[in-house]
Amino acid sequence: MRAIPVRHYGRWISAVVVIGLVVALVVAFSQGNVRWATVPEKLFDPTILRGVGNTVWISVASMALGLVLGVLFAVMRLSKNPVTSTISWFYIWLFRGTPVYVQLLIWFNLALIFPILNLGFYKDEMTQVMTPFLAALLGLGLNEGAYMAEIVRAGIQSVDEGQTEASHALGMTRMQTMRRVVLPQAMRVIVPPSGNEFINMLKTSSLVVAVQYFDLLRAAQDIASTSFAVMEMFFVASIWYLALTSVFSVGQYYLERRYARGALRSLPPTPLQKIKAKLSSFSNRKAVA
Repeated sequence: MRAIPVRHYGRWISAVVVIGLVVALVVAFSQGNVRWATVPEKLFDPTILRGVGNTVWISVASMALGLVLGVLFAVMRLSKNPVTSTISWFYIWLFRGTPVYVQLLIWFNLALIFPILNLGFYKDEMTQVMTPFLAALLGLGLNEGAYMAEIVRAGIQSVDEGQTEASHALGMTRMQTMRRVVLPQAMRVIVPPSGNEFINMLKTSSLVVAVQYFDLLRAAQDIASTSFAVMEMFFVASIWYLALTSVFSVGQYYLERRYARGALRSLPPTPLQKIKAKLSSFSNRKAVA
C-alpha cells in the first residue's frame, strides 16, 4: 500500500494570508511620510552612541543592585526570624505593587520632602545628592530587587532540604551552606528568569527620561527636536534596543547552558553546532554523490 500524506490546505491558506499582511504593511510604510535615509544616517550618531552607552550602564548597574538586594531579601524572607521575614515581605509587597515610573518620580522629587540630607557625618542639599543617575539607579534597582527576591527564593527552595541537612552535619554554618551548597545549585533555576529580567530592564530603562537621565530614548528625542525627524529617530532607538536585547539574549543562552551542565547528561547542540552539523552532512552527501 502506498501511503498518501494528508494535505493541510489550512496551513497554505494561513501562510498566504500572513505573507499578504506583511507585504501590505511594508508597502504602507514605504509610502508613508518617512525619511528612511535618515535612519542609517543617524544610527551611529555620537549622541545616539552616548545614549546607548548610558542605557547599558544604568541597566547593568540597576540589575547588579537588584541582584544583591534580591539575594539579601530572599534569605531574609526564608529566615525563621519573624522581624526579618516581615521586613522582606513588606519590601517585596511595596516595590512590586507600585509602578516603576511612579517610583522614579518619587526619588527624583525627594527634595520636596527632605530639602536637606543630613546623615550626621554628611550634610548637603537633596537636589545636589539626588542626581538623575542616582534617581534612576534607585528607582530601577530597588524595583528590580523585589522581583529578584522572589526569583532567588524560588531557586533556593528548589534545592532539596537534604543538601542543607548534610552540610550542617559536616559542620558548615548557615552562611557557608548557603554560599557553597545551596546557591550554586539554585543558579540553574535563578539564571533563566534573571536573564529575562535583565532584558526587560534594558527596555524599562527608557522610563528614566522622566528623571532627566540621558539615555538612548532621550538622545533620540533630542535629535528629533532639532531635525524634526521624530518617527525616524524612534525607529533608530528601536533598532538599538533590538540589537542590545539580541546580544544579551545570546549571552543568556550560553549562561543557561553553563549552569545546566550538572542537570543534563548531554547538553543540546548550540545553533552554531547545528549549522556545522548541517554543513558537514551536506558535504558528505555531495561527496557520496
